[in-house]
Amino acid sequence: MVSSSTAAPILFDRALLRARMERARRGGPVTFLLNRVREDMEERLQAVMRNFADVADIWTPGDLLRKPVADRFQSISRIDVDQSETLHLPPQSLDLAVSALAFQFVNDLPGVLAQIRRALKPDGLLLAAMIGGDTLTELRQSFAAAEAECEGGVSPRVVPFADLRDIGGLLQRVGLALPVTDLDRVVVRYDSAFSLMADLRRMAATNILIERRRTPTRRATMLRMAQIYAERFADTDGRIRATFDVIWLSGWAPHESQQKPLKPGSAKASLEAAVKKTAPK
Repeated sequence: MVSSSTAAPILFDRALLRARMERARRGGPVTFLLNRVREDMEERLQAVMRNFADVADIWTPGDLLRKPVADRFQSISRIDVDQSETLHLPPQSLDLAVSALAFQFVNDLPGVLAQIRRALKPDGLLLAAMIGGDTLTELRQSFAAAEAECEGGVSPRVVPFADLRDIGGLLQRVGLALPVTDLDRVVVRYDSAFSLMADLRRMAATNILIERRRTPTRRATMLRMAQIYAERFADTDGRIRATFDVIWLSGWAPHESQQKPLKPGSAKASLEAAVKKTAPK
């Protein structure tokens, strides 16, 4: 998902993503992960001791900013998911850009972050949460083992996720100052792999890879996948575990008031002298 090439590879069918989000909305979405991110987002924004006037919520699959947090802002623009990854945000028009559980489905994440960087006013903030890391590693491993055993090959089923180091480097690459990333691991338990997959469907988190398999999975493969999942990733009570890693990322548009790192060689005391001073005699 993080590419160093000028033309990012097209991994995701974003028109299909929009359709599946609409299907999830009609059927009653599963929102436990979004609810957790929303609460964390509110706490993080409350910890920032400054006012934000113009705010954009980018592609969050549901309401993210609610009262009383939303009362801090003069205007909130919501950008819904579409096939394009062009944001159409005027330069230096935002004090704050937020996003939750959306960036993992972006083909050109460097390009999107660069657009946000241009849209932020000096000292404007980007605060976002995306799925990454080892998310759904249990499901990925179980499907791979079942397909290899039952069909003699493996097809792409779980989207490729960026890791914490990728995202931290990317924030610096697009020119955001004071970049910070951290990870919130959520482990959810289910009665079976099929219960997990039903939730993923209602979270609009099913396979939207361009190179996804287009034919139905064999019944024998599905049953074997669920059996392998239970064998490898179940607790003593028989319920299985599913990992969701939420990567938090933040960065500021540069401003002269921000802290600057010391220039190399500008320290007034050497590390060697400090070590000698504190060493036991």
